[in-house]
Amino acid sequence: MAKRLLCSPNQSDVVSLKFREASSELLTDFLFNFNKRNKDSLNSLSECSGTFKNKRLIEHILLISRELRLDPLAGYHAIELLQRFMVKHLTDLLTTPTPPGAAGEQPRSYEDAIFAKLKDRFPLVVFSCVQLASKMSLHSHMIDNNTAVRFLHSAGHRVSKQTVLESELMVLKGLEFNVNVTNPMTYVEILLEVLGHNEPSIPVDRLYHHCQHVVQFISLQRTAIFDTLLTTTTQCVEPSMEQREKFVTVTEDCMLLGVGVIAVATFILHFRKWKQVVGELSHITGISGRSISEFAHVTLVHIVGTGFPQL
Repeated sequence: MAKRLLCSPNQSDVVSLKFREASSELLTDFLFNFNKRNKDSLNSLSECSGTFKNKRLIEHILLISRELRLDPLAGYHAIELLQRFMVKHLTDLLTTPTPPGAAGEQPRSYEDAIFAKLKDRFPLVVFSCVQLASKMSLHSHMIDNNTAVRFLHSAGHRVSKQTVLESELMVLKGLEFNVNVTNPMTYVEILLEVLGHNEPSIPVDRLYHHCQHVVQFISLQRTAIFDTLLTTTTQCVEPSMEQREKFVTVTEDCMLLGVGVIAVATFILHFRKWKQVVGELSHITGISGRSISEFAHVTLVHIVGTGFPQL
């Protein structure tokens, strides 16, 4: 895998990657493992997949990560942790038998009480996911409880170290201590590493810088981009509910997102290499060149406007 290098120009921590240092055997193992994890994830999607990946929430997490000078990878990791925790937590809360004291309440009022309580705790839950993600990153500042309390106080949340610790433990338990999850940037990194190994003439180091911006754009414009891709794929202005439900396997496909990000970055940075890169990505992942091109085209339309020509 690419080596993550930490340097500190002007006291500001920056993480860069050094590609082309992994052996072909190691890359093959990583690619196989990532492909399997992606397929396993797509085969076990819940009805709530993507619910906690709306624009404002993603922007909030990425801004926290930037403010705390974390590796961008930690921010995307936190987004995945939050999605998994909230779905599991809400499912547990709403399927737990009604407490004896609430037996006389209407089901709706009991659910409202659950959501009201969760609303008050939600900012801290979000921060706990960022804090856990920082501890999983070897090249970010680890957010300790002192830093957490100072940051939360500066954001207007009066909490104690004990409260921060309890929230972090609650998230950990809710995730069943499984915090080693993949995110879009991890797929981009491994695909760039394989791409650079297979075709040395492709400037993967420069591509990575552009990929970071493309991933951020797609994450923030997620709903608009995938809605356009859905209408393009189905040729329907108003896709049916069944079509939308089936399309979740596309919106949650990290491998497709990874190749799409690299394709967009290549088009912007090195257009002459576009067809070569798309062909190589298709060979690496088994995703058709047409699917990669469609994803890239839709994304570029949202970046530059609707007048963008078909690729």
